[in-house]
Amino acid sequence: MGSKYGATEIKYVSGPYDSEDGFKRLDKAISEHEISKKSSQGSSRRLFYLALPPSVYPPVCKMIKECCTNKSDVGGWTRIVVEKPFGKDLESAEQLSSQIGGLFDETQIYRIDHYLGKELVQNMLVLRFANRFFLPLWNRDNIANVQIVFREDFGTEGRGGYFDEYGIIRDIIQNHLLQASDSLKVLCLVAMEKPISLKPEHIRDEKVKVLQSVIPIKDKEVVLGQYEGYRDDPTVPNDSNTPTFATTILRIDNERWEGVPFILKAGKAMGSKKADIRIQFKDVPGDIFKCQKQGRNEFVIRLQPSEAMYMKLTTFQAIHVSLSFFNGIIMSEMWILDKVLLKEYFNFMFLVVIG
Repeated sequence: MGSKYGATEIKYVSGPYDSEDGFKRLDKAISEHEISKKSSQGSSRRLFYLALPPSVYPPVCKMIKECCTNKSDVGGWTRIVVEKPFGKDLESAEQLSSQIGGLFDETQIYRIDHYLGKELVQNMLVLRFANRFFLPLWNRDNIANVQIVFREDFGTEGRGGYFDEYGIIRDIIQNHLLQASDSLKVLCLVAMEKPISLKPEHIRDEKVKVLQSVIPIKDKEVVLGQYEGYRDDPTVPNDSNTPTFATTILRIDNERWEGVPFILKAGKAMGSKKADIRIQFKDVPGDIFKCQKQGRNEFVIRLQPSEAMYMKLTTFQAIHVSLSFFNGIIMSEMWILDKVLLKEYFNFMFLVVIG
């Protein structure tokens, strides 16, 4: 199958998760492909993307380690990519890390969420720290609240068995809105301080500081719900009380964000598809125009259905000011790989892993 990103063919090899036979056939197919490309042994790069239930990560990684890794190291590598959710809780996540870490070095393991391959998420650091007019505004003195919203217009659609085990909080809020590839977090990108450099460890350190500053969530600031008809899905238990909608408020106890609520909303079967980051600013002091009825100033970063940024300003008539999103300008700051601008976030994530 042809591809503008360079793939010339796709082959399918089937087999069980825990049987050597299927993985040996997979290794043979990969080796034959490498030979056809005249790759010397050990120089090829093998990337295994595990879009699988977390429960089978350990046996699959074990089979890959035993059957499918490069036979020698002459500039090539073997890397493992695991999709969210990475376990159901701290205990299961640590267990998975221990099991996979016993098979591969940490530099070979990538824990990702494809969602953060989106261009506007990638550009959050550039947007915040390379544009002077945001710097003095991005704090508790000017911002009333921050809303991070993820709404889907469809339900489980036959995938209820998977979803019911994790629910909306782990599936969306924890993974898409909070946790993703290599500790990247939408919340942290909005709230973090400027790192001393763009090195991954410096960015990670600032994100960790944000999470360490989050105050424990209060029960009264959480709302859970389940859409009507969820239990009609034959893959969902009849007595399930798994939430398909959740709203919660996070509060960050530091100098920049004290008193500013971060409102996280996520839900399935909501009637419309939307994901955005909405920064609401405080009311103007001494407002002679009585602007409150027009609503607050807002800066919105829309992640889907179509990526965009816009501002809501107060005038005699309500207007939205759209900001043109120039890929060549914004993307060139950080994310040009071999001078190719990557628009599909899956392809972006793959190329980051490949290096």
